[in-house]
Amino acid sequence: MSEPGFPSAPVHDPQLIILGGASGSGKSYLARKFGRPHVELDSFYREIDDDSPELPLPRTEYDEVDWDDDGTYDADHAADAIERLMQHGSVSMPEYSIPVSRRTGTRQVRVTRGPVVAEGIFAGVVMQRLQQRDVALHAWYITEPRAVTALRRFARDVAERRKPIPHLVRRGASLYRAESSLRRQAQEDGFELIRKSRAKRLLRAI
Repeated sequence: MSEPGFPSAPVHDPQLIILGGASGSGKSYLARKFGRPHVELDSFYREIDDDSPELPLPRTEYDEVDWDDDGTYDADHAADAIERLMQHGSVSMPEYSIPVSRRTGTRQVRVTRGPVVAEGIFAGVVMQRLQQRDVALHAWYITEPRAVTALRRFARDVAERRKPIPHLVRRGASLYRAESSLRRQAQEDGFELIRKSRAKRLLRAI
């Protein structure tokens, strides 16, 4: 696989990197370490209060809200925020609590010296919205062994008390089975498949 190249860019014109990948693949680590700023795309989830008998949120086979379905996600809001950030250098973004499935406030995000690194499980949906608006970006899909991502994901979710343990077990099993197909879909959508170690080297060099 060839390494993606980067055109040189001044500080006031930072590069936008969209990181996709399975939950637990290391997207957040890379974005926190190298993003200036790090954009948490998971902050744009819809709230549990949006779920109603008249307009229910997507459901799993266990009749739980399926937070891995993009119907639970506000991709347009996410794309709006990133586009504004790239154009103006700052934007107000929501803060979101996964354990309670609600927004808890807002925070101001500012570009310092770049790159802007945005990551989340719905990165592909956001990427498509941004491309429709002709926003320049690089899109990488972080690939790690399925067993590694599954263990990282479960350990993180338990430590952060994201959801009840039975939910985490069911979700983990479902994501493990789906990971190969999600990877293929990401490649079809235009992501470049890249190992975490290579992404780290490339981001360090920007």
